[in-house]
Amino acid sequence: MPIRIVEIHPAADKKQLNDEWFVVENAGDGPFTSKNCSVEAGKGSGRPRSLGTMEPGFTMAPGERVRVITGNPGKKAHGKPVADDIKNYHLFLAAGWYKGPGTVLSMSLRSRELAKAVYDPKADGGVAE
Repeated sequence: MPIRIVEIHPAADKKQLNDEWFVVENAGDGPFTSKNCSVEAGKGSGRPRSLGTMEPGFTMAPGERVRVITGNPGKKAHGKPVADDIKNYHLFLAAGWYKGPGTVLSMSLRSRELAKAVYDPKADGGVAE
């Protein structure tokens, strides 16, 4: 799979949605665009909840990373988004997706799973092996 979820970061305060995010990396040989990709989250054997479709999405060059943030950068109540050398892409959600250790995140395109990761607070970057 050329797209990988390499880091998961839950917010310490559930209201600070700009502090809840995950990082996607393009491990492929060519560019990747997330336009029309869906994002889902869940826990356990239940059906994952759709978080929405990435519109307009983002494009990543090979080796590039993008941080996908739950909240809205224009809402003070959601807190300040991380500002560093990784590009941010906001989902503009009204509620968080994090459900504790074992939360599963996935990205799909037309029902084809592109990337999947399980949150483990003890693992490097919060992503279980």
